[in-house]
Amino acid sequence: MLKIGLVGFGFMGRMHFDNYTRLKSEGYAIELKAICDIRIDELKDGKASGNMATAQEVYDLTPYNLYDHFEKMIAAEELDIIDLAVPTYLHAEMSCHLLEKGYHVMCEKPMALNAEDAKKMAETAVRTGNKLMIGQCLRFWPAYQYLKECVSDGRYGAVTEGYFYRGSGAPKGWFLDESLSGGCLLDMHIHDTDMIQYLFGKPTRVSVLGRNVIPGAGNDIVSSHYYYTDGKVINAQADWTLEGDFGFYMGYRVNFERGNIIFDGSVVKVNPNEATGFTAEMSSDNGYYNELVYFLNAVHNEQPIEVCTPESTAETLAVVQAESKSAAQEGAWITIE
Repeated sequence: MLKIGLVGFGFMGRMHFDNYTRLKSEGYAIELKAICDIRIDELKDGKASGNMATAQEVYDLTPYNLYDHFEKMIAAEELDIIDLAVPTYLHAEMSCHLLEKGYHVMCEKPMALNAEDAKKMAETAVRTGNKLMIGQCLRFWPAYQYLKECVSDGRYGAVTEGYFYRGSGAPKGWFLDESLSGGCLLDMHIHDTDMIQYLFGKPTRVSVLGRNVIPGAGNDIVSSHYYYTDGKVINAQADWTLEGDFGFYMGYRVNFERGNIIFDGSVVKVNPNEATGFTAEMSSDNGYYNELVYFLNAVHNEQPIEVCTPESTAETLAVVQAESKSAAQEGAWITIE
C-alpha cells in the first residue's frame, strides 16, 4: 500500500485528489493519507478555479489528516510519496528536500523557474535513488500520445511541419507575478515546448516574439519558432489574454511526408495523402490520470521513470530559457545551451 501526502490544494491539487480517489476506487493499492496547504482552513470549504473542471466545487476533507505546513505533515505521517501541487517557485527547493528525506516525489509542471534548478532536482533524484517525475501531462494525453506514436514509427514518413497552440483567459493570483510563476512562457507555453522537445528532440535554436498585456505577467502572448537541422518548420503559440467566453483551447496540426494529423481539442483527425481520412480512436482518460497511473506503477514495481525523466524535463527548461531570451531581443535567434 503506497501512502501519499498531497501538498497544495488549489486547482491542480484538487485535480490530483480527484484522480487518487478514482484510482483507489479502481483497486490501486494507494491511500491518500494527508493534505497540506498553508490556506487549508480556507480552501477546504472553498472553490478553486482552473482551465478544466474538477470533479467537485467544494470538497469534504474530514476523512483526511490536514496540515498547514508540509514539515508538520512529514513529521506526523508515514508516507511513501509526496505530490507537490504548489506554486512554481517552490518546486525545486521542496522537491530536493523531500528526495533527501527519502520520499518519492510527483511534482507539478513546470519543473522549476530555471534550468539550473531543474538540473539540481534531476541530480538529487539520481543521488538519493528516489523517484522524481514532473507532471508534463501532455506526454500522457491520448491525443499527444497518438502523435508521438506516429512520429516514432514513421507510418506517414518524416515530419515536415508542425503547429501547436493553446490559449485561455488570464489565471489569477500568484500566476500573474512572473517572478513566482515564470509567466505564460513557463506556465502555459511550456506544455507545447515540452511536447516539441519530446517529439523531435532539442532544437538547435529558437526565435520568439512576445507581447505583454497583463502588468507584471511577462510575455503573456508568445509565438515561437524552433530550428531543426533537417529543415522541418515547427511553431508554437500561447495566449493568456483570451477573455470573455473563450474558455480554454489546445490543439495541434502536424504535416508528414505522406499525410497530416490535426487535433482540434476534442478529436484527432488523420488525413493520409493517398487514403480516406479517419478519426483516431482515443482513450477517454486524460493526461492527469494517466501520468499518476504511470508514476504509481513505477514506484510500486520499482521500475525506472522513462517516459518523463527529470533529465528530459530539465532539457525543456533550457529551451524555455532560450525562448525567454529571444523574446527579450525581439525574436533574435538564440542557441540552446
